Amino acid sequence: MLYLEVLIGTIAAFLLGMLWYTALFGKAWQAETKLTDEEANSNMVMVHGLAFLMMFVLSNGVNFIINMHTLEEQTFSHGALHGAMAAAMFALPAVAINYLYQRKSLKLFLIDGAYLILYLALSGGVMAALKLG
Repeated sequence: MLYLEVLIGTIAAFLLGMLWYTALFGKAWQAETKLTDEEANSNMVMVHGLAFLMMFVLSNGVNFIINMHTLEEQTFSHGALHGAMAAAMFALPAVAINYLYQRKSLKLFLIDGAYLILYLALSGGVMAALKLG
């Protein structure tokens, strides 16, 4: 069940990303990245496939942390907390370093950074909640 939890957590986060980078912040993100519609829509299978794989790796790391706790502690909110903490302590600083050197905008960092926190919180919450079932 271990990898099934990670897979389901990753799928939930991937679906959030589809909403985040289309309806919610798609135009702003595309303007900040300066990608044309053609560029943004090219190689979609490869881009989404590799992104999903990386999301699976990150979710697996959060699941590792969640599994260090007793089953009674593994609730949605507890898993979400660990996911958000992992994002804030590991993912965000790594992205920030890259964005600083690449001279990316604060707006782009806020769009991507907020998604990272929400994505890992959602994934962590889903994975922890599945352990109760």
